[in-house]
Amino acid sequence: MDREWNDSQPIYRQLRDRVVAMILDGVLKEGDPLPSVRNVAAEYRVNPLTVLKGYQQLVDEEFVESKRGLGMFVKAGARTLLLKGERQKFLAEEWPRVYETIQRLGLRADELLDGGAPRRPKSKAKEKEEER
Repeated sequence: MDREWNDSQPIYRQLRDRVVAMILDGVLKEGDPLPSVRNVAAEYRVNPLTVLKGYQQLVDEEFVESKRGLGMFVKAGARTLLLKGERQKFLAEEWPRVYETIQRLGLRADELLDGGAPRRPKSKAKEKEEER
């Protein structure tokens, strides 16, 4: 997990999002235990109640289950549910802004797929061909 916090949302929410990212990235798999509340609190210098609140949100969303005396564990099917939810969230909240920026800048699909890699200069023949 990243050690930096930002001011855009509460720390417990950022913790929740980091655990979600770990599940989506395969760092935490179904049945794996989440790092203990005490360890996370000590390592990131946050209140244990803040960590617990972030973890509890995952329990409430049914991605994680609490086993009394053992800790919190990633539930079966959590990654599939998270992928579905995060995709919907991206398409509803982030994609419209991204799409608007693409349109505004006049970017082409090949430029996007290249990931902004520096373009090699075009040969004179290629330039003439494109002009036609």
